[in-house]
Formats: sequence, C-alpha cells, structure tokens
Amino acid sequence: MGLSVMLLLFGLAYIATGLLYRLPIPVEPMKAVGILAIGGALSAGEIAGVGVTIGALLLLIAATGAIYPIRRALPLPVVRGIQAALAASLILESGRMGLTDPYFAVAAVVIILVLNRVSDREISALVVLAIGILFGIARFGLPPVSLASLPSWNLPSAETALNGLLHGAVPQLPLTLGNAVLATSLMVRDLSSTQVENRSLLLSMGAFCLIGAPFGAFPTCHGAGGLVAQHRFGARTGGSNLISGVVLVTVALLFATPKLATILPFGVLAALLFFSGVALGKSSVKSPDLRVTVLTAGLSLLVNLPVGGCGRRRDGGRVE
Repeated sequence: MGLSVMLLLFGLAYIATGLLYRLPIPVEPMKAVGILAIGGALSAGEIAGVGVTIGALLLLIAATGAIYPIRRALPLPVVRGIQAALAASLILESGRMGLTDPYFAVAAVVIILVLNRVSDREISALVVLAIGILFGIARFGLPPVSLASLPSWNLPSAETALNGLLHGAVPQLPLTLGNAVLATSLMVRDLSSTQVENRSLLLSMGAFCLIGAPFGAFPTCHGAGGLVAQHRFGARTGGSNLISGVVLVTVALLFATPKLATILPFGVLAALLFFSGVALGKSSVKSPDLRVTVLTAGLSLLVNLPVGGCGRRRDGGRVE
C-alpha cells in the first residue's frame, strides 16, 4: 500500500472529523485489520475489500438503528471493561516500545512529569515531540522531499471484496462496535459536557471506509484510546483535528518516504502511550460493577476484545 496515499486520506479524514464533531474525535487504523495485514494474512486488494464491505455494514447498522438494541444489550460494566483492556494494552505497548529506546523513554517521562507540575497549560506533548523530532533530524538528517502522486480509483473485485469481508471485516466489526462506537461515545460524556450519538460515529466511519478504500485508504475508525490520548495532552476542540490533518496532508504530499520513520524516536511515543493508558484506566474504573469490568478486561487481554465483550444484561440489570 502507498504510504503517501494512506497519510493523505488519513489527513483528510481528520480534517472532516474536526469540522463535523468540533471535538478531538480521533481517526485511527482499524486494529484487527492492521494486525492481519502486518502478519501477511491480507493483500492490499483484500484490505480495500475490508474497507468497502465494513463501510457498507456500518452504514447499514446506522440506517436500520441496529446499534440501539446492541447498546441496550451490552451493560455499562462490560463497556468499561473494554476501556480497561485498551488502557492495559496501551501501557504494555508503551513498555515494549520503551525497551527499544530506554534512555529517550525515561527522559520523555521525566519531562512530561516536570512540565505537568510547573505549568498550568498542557504543553508536555508538544515539548517532547519537538525534542524528539529535532534529535531525529540531527541524527539521521531531514527526510528527502518526495512529491506524492494523486490517488487513483481501484475498486476491488467481487472475489477480493468477499475475502476481505470474511477474513478482515468480520473479526473487526465487534471491536469497532464496542470500542469505536459505544466506548467512544461513553468517553465523550466522561470528558466533556457534550454528547456524540452512536449513529453519528457509525455514519462517519462508514463513509470514510467506503469512500476511501477504492483510493488506497487503510480502513479507519474512531476509538476511546485515541480520544483520551488527545484529551490527556490538551486537545479540547476539533481544532486539534484540523492541525493534525494539515500536518498529515503536508507530510503525505512532500515527505512520505521510508526515512520518515526514523525522525521520531520510539522512546517519545512510548512515553505518550504510557500516560494515555493511565488516563484511560482512570476512566474505566467508573464502573457500577468492578468485578464484571475486571473480568471483561482480563478476557479481552487474554483472548481478544470481541470475546471479552460478550457479557449481556439480564432482566433486573444484572450481568451474565
């Protein structure tokens, strides 16, 4: 898949999301699809098939209102458990990344802690990102200018789309409904006085996937982890999405080369992931039944998020 095209379409989706929601709603790659793609289980054409088919499914769920019985059947402690599992995943991933760059990881954590103590404004993320980028440029040089080609239309064949549906969209769909819709909507209420409807999240994700996939976009979704990460480091409005989108579009058009990955040290990313995971974990404990939340989180980590989210509400509000 083309790096410049993926970054360009991610950037445009960020801009659209910022204008639509006026909140720092994240735009993320679909995680189950990403794992399958990295493992070699999906070709580029099948990834496009995932985007087309899951986009159509999300729009169908939004149009029929099927998300509402799903939301009523899924109890709050289970949704909080999904959040707890995501928090633990972020912290574990930060540990793995930090081990590859321990000195920068420790330095970034210290800088964030110190700035949080001495400054009322949340500038720690910008500071450690700036230091990391300057260090990467000093060590490896500026990435070369590489003008991107415009994305071209390439609709997957029926067979490729079916393979994408069976091998990518089906395992991704429960994760998207649990994390990108229900948990994200709940997190918006936790972090602000506003509310984002489940149906609205379905419509934006479905449109991004369905429209972007034939042009080479990676299937995208929203997510509670990304939302709390952006909020943790100062984002409060859709302006943060507009800034992110403009940066991604600029990088996509001018600097999308393999050397780009060397600019930002992994230690910086590890520190940011760690504090984001801690913030998400604090939100997950706001559960009316911590036993169910802990059980859901444990199952999600040991098996996967869809299995962990299989609890349902019985009459009287009890969870089984």
